[in-house]
Amino acid sequence: MIKARYKKYELHFKQPAGTSRGVLKTRTVWYLFLEENGVTGLGECAPLPGLSMETPEQVEEQLEIICNDPEPYINNIGLLQDLPSLKFALESALLDLKNGGKRDPFPSAFTSGKAGIPINGLIWMNEIDNMQRQIEEKLAAGFRCIKLKIGAKDFEQELELLKAIRERYSSDEIILRVDANGAFDTNWAPAKLKRLAELQLHSIEQPIQAGQWNEMAELCKTTPLPIALDEELIGVNKREEKIQLLETIQPQYLVLKPSLHGGISGCDEWIELAKERYIGWWITSYLESNIGLNAIAQWAFTKNTSMHQGLGTGQLFTNNVSSPLEIRGEKLWFNTAKSFEM
Repeated sequence: MIKARYKKYELHFKQPAGTSRGVLKTRTVWYLFLEENGVTGLGECAPLPGLSMETPEQVEEQLEIICNDPEPYINNIGLLQDLPSLKFALESALLDLKNGGKRDPFPSAFTSGKAGIPINGLIWMNEIDNMQRQIEEKLAAGFRCIKLKIGAKDFEQELELLKAIRERYSSDEIILRVDANGAFDTNWAPAKLKRLAELQLHSIEQPIQAGQWNEMAELCKTTPLPIALDEELIGVNKREEKIQLLETIQPQYLVLKPSLHGGISGCDEWIELAKERYIGWWITSYLESNIGLNAIAQWAFTKNTSMHQGLGTGQLFTNNVSSPLEIRGEKLWFNTAKSFEM
């Protein structure tokens, strides 16, 4: 019989992290432990207030219910369909338990230390000179794919920042992605996309606010720059709704985050539906600690994609869980000589 318990944990950012939801200094996550026959599986629940479907209060309330009687949820994870961060935690913990509680939910060449995962270098929203320093650090570290958060500063300044990179490196040498987090006004978005496209960018995530399907569909139809959906996918958890969204908007890419977009199984379904429609995709973490990041990275590796993933957030915290995850050059690796220490 499987027993369940949970632990609340507050992560502290090394530096305040500028996001579309404001500046974050701390981050609360919940660890879900499943125990059976002396083996413990571990998953992480990491909702972000203001963006996730579920609130921290809902998460704690549901965790209490699960820990009192986990069997109904273990037998039907679909009960957590509208609590994706909790669904991800339960899926991860079950897979970990099944594989011996070694934090190895998806054994592969990645977890044996034989292969790494190419990732993008993420540039956080900040003052322009700070963002410039971040870019230089990422390039010096060997990243060939750089992702910038844009939309919070003056657009002309952001363009200059991107131009400076492109003047030094061609699109064959450095891949540039930008994420607007819905910051563009619908009326001005086409003109901004045109100017960004001149810099040979790979893609832009969520140029306008989510929920405007017709406007987003028109943008995706006419854009000179590939558009990736991110926030647009939040709350779209039923298969028929996913199909309706994809066929209405017809984006070029999806950006998938298990904690936001339906857990592992929900994201698997997004990938299946995207492939059927020749829509590209990549996977990113979502400010989880190394427990959640580990599960996402292991799952991402099984997808056999050569595209750069967004899995570099494990270095952001001063009190992260010690883990075998390491960034070397532009790849995330699993160092088998190290272990997880809570």
